[in-house]
Amino acid sequence: MVRKKISRKTPPVLKISFYAVLVALIIALYVLFRVYKAIFLPSIDVKNDTDKYLLIRTGAGIEEVMADIKKLQVLTDEKGFEWLAKKKNYASNIHPGRYRIEKNMTNNELLNMLRSGLQEPVMVTFNNIRTLEELAGRIARQLEPDSTDFLKAFKDTSYVKKYGFSKETFPAMFIPDSYEFYWNTAPNKFIERMSAEYVTFWSKGRFTKAGELGFTPAEVSTLASLVDQESLYNDENQRIAGVFINRIKSKIPLQSDPSIIFAWNDFSIRRVLNKHKEIDSPYNTYKHRGIPPGPVCIPSVSAIDAVLNYEQHSYLYFCAKEDFSGYHNFAKTLSQHNENARSYQKALNRRKIYN
Repeated sequence: MVRKKISRKTPPVLKISFYAVLVALIIALYVLFRVYKAIFLPSIDVKNDTDKYLLIRTGAGIEEVMADIKKLQVLTDEKGFEWLAKKKNYASNIHPGRYRIEKNMTNNELLNMLRSGLQEPVMVTFNNIRTLEELAGRIARQLEPDSTDFLKAFKDTSYVKKYGFSKETFPAMFIPDSYEFYWNTAPNKFIERMSAEYVTFWSKGRFTKAGELGFTPAEVSTLASLVDQESLYNDENQRIAGVFINRIKSKIPLQSDPSIIFAWNDFSIRRVLNKHKEIDSPYNTYKHRGIPPGPVCIPSVSAIDAVLNYEQHSYLYFCAKEDFSGYHNFAKTLSQHNENARSYQKALNRRKIYN
């Protein structure tokens, strides 16, 4: 009897099934790897090891935000980021602000930060400010709202009254310094914060000192603004403040040129002439005795403290030195002052500074 050999070949159907499973497994592993990479592996490449900042404006939609992120060129897996953003429904959880993007962050970490609104504060600094218009411009360069929005709020009488100021004294509320703010801080919130800082500033013994001088904080700030505009150097601040206070006590007009320049609203004036002193304004300290209605600039902390701690002396006059060093000659008598003034006027004429 002839025995038939049994075939041990794998049926074609099983072969196809095996390869199909293998391909499916490979695809599944690839997909899993892509998912793992998109979520857990570092996906942020910050050039030069320097953190970058993403600014998301108020009202921005998902398309705008994604475009801004791509402009930063920090994503190494854009498709993975976009996929994860959809899975996390980021489009419905966009928060405006300024966000710090660090090296080696994962897509998941970046999205969690953006969805939670965990933004990085901005250090806002302002000093050497003359007007509220200038302040609005300075702040707008550091925060999201534009200068028009800030100025509108600064001029809003409801805010002025709410915080206990007049439109003339309102600039005194803004104490020059550096403050942490969120980039998308609204103008009304900025003002609210400045009011709190003002209260803190004046509660540190300064309020008591102002009362001992017979001045309100706003009056101290107004005098300080004159000191700021008259002085180039802090080491003269207390002496100049002493002159102003001596004149107030003696019921002599302050006769401060910066108040005249402020009254004219012409900061290009370099030499105050008799014609300038004829202006009809409550800020004309040649015509009106006492302290002007409000600051002629936003006074510095050093000038405020100089008024509160003024130098006690007998000087009633001061005039810029003829050497243009920025310092002043001080005098106790009018005749001595007139001599100092003539020397300075001659120096101005030699330099052909006539207005």
